[in-house]
Amino acid sequence: MGETRWKVHVDRDACVSSGNCVALAAERFELTDDGARPLQEILVADEAVVEAAEACPMEAITVVDAADGSEVAP
Repeated sequence: MGETRWKVHVDRDACVSSGNCVALAAERFELTDDGARPLQEILVADEAVVEAAEACPMEAITVVDAADGSEVAP
């Protein structure tokens, strides 16, 4: 069986560019002029991404299992 993969999405309308996601998972997110964005939309499961989603003050980050769409975070 392969590695678990997650799909990461940032709602740019909700994002206020707090930078929490970058502070917690700099290798997974970046801040742009339009707010945060994931560096990869599909990635191998990484608990730092869950921490970043849970730390987002606007709950703008969603993480789902890429295989079945079940919610991982927030």
